Amino acid sequence: MKSIVALQDVVTPWSDGLEPSDAELNAIEAEMPLVLAEVELLDALIVLLDRPTSEFDGRRIRRAHHRVLSARRDAANRAAGTQVSGDAA
Repeated sequence: MKSIVALQDVVTPWSDGLEPSDAELNAIEAEMPLVLAEVELLDALIVLLDRPTSEFDGRRIRRAHHRVLSARRDAANRAAGTQVSGDAA
């Protein structure tokens, strides 16, 4: 009988390629504003799972949704290589 420790290299070989490359890290960093905006929207929606909405909750969700849309627009503009309105060149 062989132990799993002896088979570990066969199951999960160690490679220097396990760390993300600089390009992958840059892509993640570029997506972070959108991810954070989506998390904020999700947090606002989760709060409403166990209670009725108030006027404050409605405004919070609208603001969070607007931030998601703005972050998506900015990400699309960066991907297309265009300048977002209001940015200094």
